[in-house]
Amino acid sequence: MKAKHFDRKFDIGEDISEHLDLSKAKRPGRAHKRINVDLPEWMVASLDQEAKRLGVTRQSIIKVWIAEMLKKAS
Repeated sequence: MKAKHFDRKFDIGEDISEHLDLSKAKRPGRAHKRINVDLPEWMVASLDQEAKRLGVTRQSIIKVWIAEMLKKAS
């Protein structure tokens, strides 16, 4: 299928999923990079307490809080 035809189908709202190889699809900016951060014990305990209260993991709460602060900074 030519790109022009593909674009036209997409623009009019037709289902184009049969023409896509979703097994290779990637979302830009979503690659992960592992980092290590040393925190004082009291901070880890506070993070764990808040994570437990919210019913999420420590890693999840750290990610959410960092994302919120980065949004505010920009």
